[in-house]
Amino acid sequence: MIGVAACGAALVLTPVAMRVAGRLGVVDRPGPLKPQRAPVPYLGGVAVFLAMSIGAALGRPTVLAPLGGALALGVLDDRLEVPAWARLLAQTAIGLGVAAVVPVRLGGIGGAVLVAVVAVALMNGVNFIDGLDALAAGTVCIAAVAFAVLLSGSGRDLAVASAGGLVGFLVYNRPPARVYLGDGGAYVLGASLAVLLVWTWAPHAPWSLSAAGLLVVAVPIAEVAFAVVRRLRARRSLALGDRRHPYDLAVARGWSRPAAAAAYCFVELSCAGAAVAFGLSHVVVGAVLACIVAAFGLVFLAGAVGALSPDPEVRA
Repeated sequence: MIGVAACGAALVLTPVAMRVAGRLGVVDRPGPLKPQRAPVPYLGGVAVFLAMSIGAALGRPTVLAPLGGALALGVLDDRLEVPAWARLLAQTAIGLGVAAVVPVRLGGIGGAVLVAVVAVALMNGVNFIDGLDALAAGTVCIAAVAFAVLLSGSGRDLAVASAGGLVGFLVYNRPPARVYLGDGGAYVLGASLAVLLVWTWAPHAPWSLSAAGLLVVAVPIAEVAFAVVRRLRARRSLALGDRRHPYDLAVARGWSRPAAAAAYCFVELSCAGAAVAFGLSHVVVGAVLACIVAAFGLVFLAGAVGALSPDPEVRA
């Protein structure tokens, strides 16, 4: 019922967020780094946040603090373009907030730092893949379903609500998208993945579950790795955007935008399937599926090699 309620909430609240964004002028306008030809309203992430809050409120309401902080930071960035150093500082604080409300087996300062680093990576990773219609929402929806299978209790409640809310949101975000997540939505989804991942690192969780959680979030983590390597090789600021993400290169090589987004979702589905099998069976089935995922991963990496090549002529 949590998933159904979250989906219904997103179906109702997303059009409201679209109207509010239009009236406030919080829209994504066409530009050098934008694939659309007309302004598209942001604030879809507000609807998703409210939908996933259903699961958080029923499970562990304290997680709403870092999730709400991520939403506020992203909406502020959509509106005012927060400086990169301030974004990083705020994202680190959000990550420490996650560490404060979800315990991990590695306690103390070391555990808090690890959680903060993961949260920063995932918030930026989801933001990086939020470049095509339904790409980020579809990828995170699949990841949320996997976490719903792997986790129990409060973690499952949040995962189910996240998946349900994203299903409702995708009705409006599917190509051609009528609304975008915005930075607010991307940061919320990244923070929610951090919360769910950290739940697999609970003090008494099996190690197989902890490893499976990492596999679930492999796609946004890989996107961050590609971007960091590419921009370092170009000797450019990590804060500057470009159009050399793997999905951008796929579109440039003749793929349709829906096909590029579907490819990401397929890779995420493969990772999620292997994670679930490994997390639940520990060895046998998971090992077989892990080999399959590795094969798909090699194909994905081969196609993304161009994404590691510097392109200094492109600017944010």
